[in-house]
Amino acid sequence: MTDGLNIGGVRVAGRVLAAPMTGVTDLPFRRLASRLGAPYVATEMVACAEFARGRPDVVRRAAVGEGLPLMVVQLVGREADWIAKGARMAAAAGAQIIDLNMGCPAKEVTGIAAGSALMRDLDLAERLIRAAVDAVDLPVTLKMRLGWDDASKNAPELAWRAERAGIKAISVHGRTRAQFYAGAADWKAVAEVRGATALPLAVNGDIVCATSARQALQQSGADAVMIGRGAYGRPWFPAALDRALATGEEIIEPDAPARLGIVLDHLRASVAFYGEALGLRIFRKHLGWYIERAPWPASAIDRRNAKGALCRLDAVQAVEDGLVRLWEPALAAAA
Repeated sequence: MTDGLNIGGVRVAGRVLAAPMTGVTDLPFRRLASRLGAPYVATEMVACAEFARGRPDVVRRAAVGEGLPLMVVQLVGREADWIAKGARMAAAAGAQIIDLNMGCPAKEVTGIAAGSALMRDLDLAERLIRAAVDAVDLPVTLKMRLGWDDASKNAPELAWRAERAGIKAISVHGRTRAQFYAGAADWKAVAEVRGATALPLAVNGDIVCATSARQALQQSGADAVMIGRGAYGRPWFPAALDRALATGEEIIEPDAPARLGIVLDHLRASVAFYGEALGLRIFRKHLGWYIERAPWPASAIDRRNAKGALCRLDAVQAVEDGLVRLWEPALAAAA
């Protein structure tokens, strides 16, 4: 697990990919995860039509920014013209890889026949792929699920079509759209996609530690893992997992001082990017995850109470002071 990936001539310096996650992988998160060593962190899902029309919130989501070793923009849409325009805009904004979303299960996305709904119409899916591939000189990749439901697990066919249409890598979440996030990801089913394409393949779903990553790779035959919810409150996780897979060891979590520094850096970066009011509001979900996943306080009830108290604060300095107080026992123990 040390050689990384080659995606259409673009080198990814590892085999752990951080999935595009709406409301999570914004520019402050991507910069932080990259600084901590993540080899690949994609943007939030960007709606092509709104992106091309210049809607401010969507353009902000697609902000690629400086200081990232690899710039990956994920696009979603269902009209070839908008997909092509979105791809060209992403390329102009500095993207090095463009990813197409055919896996999002959210009703607001599938309700307009986009995301995983495209797995119900593979002819349309193929036209959208070709529109993106023809629009830019960058490698275009594809994210999908196993299929719409248990009766239509057509990921292998879509992968076969995608490779012939010019896609350069594929990631597969081991659930159908009908499952959303219920049950367990079926990594063995992803092996059928491995048999349908020679492209670099990433397996996604329920990968939260080195053991689950190794099992997912072994069962799927994939070349890489893509992590989503496992990175909530753990922007260091992609890099730590990549190191663990390379060395055969377990993940090394940050100690108390390092973890506090990461949380404070993330808060300050969010405020700097969005402004104080919006930046603090957007950061609250991350703040909750940081507290939930910290090994202190030892009591889950105490963590829940701390989360509720800190997430109600509306001043950045008050949040910083509260975090330092929360961390004090752990910092003292580490001293």
